[in-house]
Amino acid sequence: MSHFLPGNGSFSYSLSMFIKTSFSLFFALLASTLFAQAIIAPELESAFLRGEKIDLLVIMQEQADLSGAASIHGKTQKANFVFQRLQATASRTQARVRDFLLSTNAEANSFYIVNAISVKQCDGDLAHQIAAFPEVKALSADPWVKFPEPAVAPGPVAGDRNSIEWGVEKINAPAVWALGFTGQGITVGGADTGYDWTHPAITPHYRGFNAATSAVEHNYNWHDGVKDLNPANADPINPCGIDIDVPCDDNNHGTHTMGTMTGDDGQGNQIGVAPGASWVGCRNMERGWGKPSTYIDCFEWFLAPTDVNDQNPDPTKAPHVINNSWYCSEGEGCSDLTINETIRTALINLKTSGVVVVVSNGNAGGQGCASTFGPPAYFEESFSVGSTQSNDTISNFSSRGPVTIDGSGRIKPNVSAPGQFVRSSIPGNNYASFSGTSMAGPHVVGLVALIFSANPALIGEVAQIEDIIEATCVPLNGLQDCTDNGGLDYPNNTHGFGRVNALAAVQEAILISGNQSPVAPSTISLFPNPAVETVFLGVSNYDGDATILVTDVQGRVVVQQKNSLHSGMSVPVQMKGQAAGLYQVQIRLADGSVQNERFVLQPKGE
Repeated sequence: MSHFLPGNGSFSYSLSMFIKTSFSLFFALLASTLFAQAIIAPELESAFLRGEKIDLLVIMQEQADLSGAASIHGKTQKANFVFQRLQATASRTQARVRDFLLSTNAEANSFYIVNAISVKQCDGDLAHQIAAFPEVKALSADPWVKFPEPAVAPGPVAGDRNSIEWGVEKINAPAVWALGFTGQGITVGGADTGYDWTHPAITPHYRGFNAATSAVEHNYNWHDGVKDLNPANADPINPCGIDIDVPCDDNNHGTHTMGTMTGDDGQGNQIGVAPGASWVGCRNMERGWGKPSTYIDCFEWFLAPTDVNDQNPDPTKAPHVINNSWYCSEGEGCSDLTINETIRTALINLKTSGVVVVVSNGNAGGQGCASTFGPPAYFEESFSVGSTQSNDTISNFSSRGPVTIDGSGRIKPNVSAPGQFVRSSIPGNNYASFSGTSMAGPHVVGLVALIFSANPALIGEVAQIEDIIEATCVPLNGLQDCTDNGGLDYPNNTHGFGRVNALAAVQEAILISGNQSPVAPSTISLFPNPAVETVFLGVSNYDGDATILVTDVQGRVVVQQKNSLHSGMSVPVQMKGQAAGLYQVQIRLADGSVQNERFVLQPKGE
């Protein structure tokens, strides 16, 4: 007869349950570890295994749906819609992770322009706990890396010139000023190394400066995205300090770019494309060292500027257009496509709010074709700018397309602008000549300000502004075969659509805006278009005299004639001997009304 000792059955059952529970816990922990490893960038995991603490970005799964902005017209309405949607999404989905980080006393900063959180000096244990939240999509590095600065170029310096700078003249900005448009009423923004707002060339144009009273207001006009010192910098002291309430430039670069956008000291130093515009600024680099989180921080501030305490964001105070003469290198984590897409999302969301985002295309042209690879220049949504010399040839350093980093093969840059031997302001009331696509981008920002001042109805219509600038460029051929028919395609991977032309762009904007006196519909028609040697003006609903002016893309009058018109007639305008390209026709009628038309002149035989 057999029997079981009282405890034998119970012990056997407990052991079995223990084994089952242990395996369940083991597999749960294993699954959790594998899940965490799947969303933590590999270079972070390697660093954690070495016992390092890392600055990182926590990117959330959900991003705001901003599709409703497409049907909204008017920059203020767009900005408010985008701001509210972004904030609501971040507030709802970040709550648990923020509360957890607060409980651990981690130093963290929440963003809403992209749904993300930056965390400083995070160790492996904390990172894996963050990764366990289902709301989290990815953890990526957020390191400091030095920005490759543009070259100091031989050329005129302080005291050598008291006139309009060559790049400003080259893009025909003075011809736009003569029409009465200098950027008045428009605010440009710059994300850079900071700004010496006391420089006489840019002080009068700082939005926070009241020239009549000399009063200064930095709230909503300045933001410092640099909250800590870069530990890799040999000098532990930043000459401006960090997290500062007053604009300051610790590098020269920012002040130089702002001078090209708005600079004019009133003493003859006309270095800026849009001297009637106001400017606001954000520092996103510490002595030329940037990181993904500081770049995102400035994008967010431009969407809804805050006071100097980083409180009370107000999207109605956003600039109309911003300059970005920087890029995020691979060393800054931008070989990580998750980081690249995060920066891209920030850029897209800012554009969706109605802000034009201009980006320098990069200075890696010496590597030849496919040298546009640093974000944000390579993004489809970036309006990127290459650099030209005074004779309109491309600068050797100017990065070329096509874009290969994402496999798109897209053409870059979008357009080109003067960027070599550009003289502008630097801190200490001085001037210097720099070369780089960093110098080209600000010319385009100034151009956007001129367009907006000529046609305020276009403010907030980002895609339309980009189309106008591209359509009115001076077409230029490339020098290399970068998958673009030996550089002969238009646009091409060297110059994009060509070198920007402020006068042609503003004339096009005026035509769209209806700023000229209106005429009866279809009073004058233009045909054929494209034309060869001769273009005709068809007249209807009008009898009287008219002055006809034809200007080329340089703004030069190539044909001027007077005619007596009557309904039903066709007036020939002879273009024989003129270069092929885009032309503007202005018809001034005797009753004071003006009509503008455009046509393309083709070479004979095409």
